[in-house]
Amino acid sequence: MSKETTEIDTAELGEKIVKVLKTIYDPEIPVDIYELGLIYDVFVNEDNDVKILMTLTSPNCPVAESLPVEVEEKVKSLNAVKDAEVEITFDPPWTQDAMSEEAKLELGML
Repeated sequence: MSKETTEIDTAELGEKIVKVLKTIYDPEIPVDIYELGLIYDVFVNEDNDVKILMTLTSPNCPVAESLPVEVEEKVKSLNAVKDAEVEITFDPPWTQDAMSEEAKLELGML
């Protein structure tokens, strides 16, 4: 397999992962976690192992235990994904500035 094909595949897989992330909502805010800016990075290696670096709206978020598990499970459900791991970070801490324009509009902040 040429390197070019692999890059396209990982880019396509990245887009599919983002679509899945957009189906997961913060239970306290009616906006998906991607638009909220909780996803800091998505890494896909050539073996289709996925690592997601994300944060929560606060360290004592009520879904601190369940949300990362939900993210891992939904991403792993994609056929092309071999494995998925979620790493939670609070550096930098989440602020409302991380939200997309769409999220801010949805919450009446614009």
